[in-house]
Amino acid sequence: MSDDRPVIIAQISDLHCGSQYHIPSLATRVIDEINELGPDILVVTGDLTDMGFRQEFKVAQRLISRMQAERVMVLPGNHDARNVGDLHFEELFGSRSTELIFNGVRVLGLDSSEPDLDNGRIGRQRYRWVEERFSDPDEFKVVALHHHLLPVPGTGRERNIVYDAGDLLRVLNSSGCNLVLCGHKHVPHVWRLEEMVIVNAGTACTHRLRGMTRPSYNIIELHHDRIRVILKHPFDEPEVVADFERELRRECVWKPHPGQTPSGVRA
Repeated sequence: MSDDRPVIIAQISDLHCGSQYHIPSLATRVIDEINELGPDILVVTGDLTDMGFRQEFKVAQRLISRMQAERVMVLPGNHDARNVGDLHFEELFGSRSTELIFNGVRVLGLDSSEPDLDNGRIGRQRYRWVEERFSDPDEFKVVALHHHLLPVPGTGRERNIVYDAGDLLRVLNSSGCNLVLCGHKHVPHVWRLEEMVIVNAGTACTHRLRGMTRPSYNIIELHHDRIRVILKHPFDEPEVVADFERELRRECVWKPHPGQTPSGVRA
């Protein structure tokens, strides 16, 4: 990435097309703001639909296709995995796990959904793929998924964190992951775990909200020396909610416990 121009990622999540809480006029405003921003990368972290029905996916496809970004990554969420919705997702959006590369930034999109379940899981069969794709020490490494990796404040009793979050966090940390993008809980939040920044997105265009939160999406600026996270409520001015200096990744000195493989799972 350039020293004078950051790579800009726009992250929207939880559109819930077909839901009674989805607000079409709000979606139109989000489209206009994204197009004015002109992000280098657009990441949609799941729950495009409410029940995983084909017509809901087609509405989501039309909405996302109106956003002007050359590089678009779309991931499914737990609502999209209902009613065999994965078939419609793959037909209209392609692979449920994917990657893109731009200007020294590599983004891996991981499908964390399970058929007809609200819970999330990545699974140890994909750990090695993450490690292989993140082998270049000079790249800025980003992972996107629907379910949240860490509990989010203000969301009540914790129920739907990624089942294998501990093992996945270890894999991401040891692979030098810099940034994780999540959705699911409809509450925006930022964690910093050692040198890794974990960003949760709110719901972009629905009134399915918790407490005093409002519809929102995230803008992430990747500078050569820092990561800035900007919260954007439609119609409002952007708000910088996190500004971290980028630190050199330290070599991971974790060693597996007896009976565990280097991938952190039971042998």
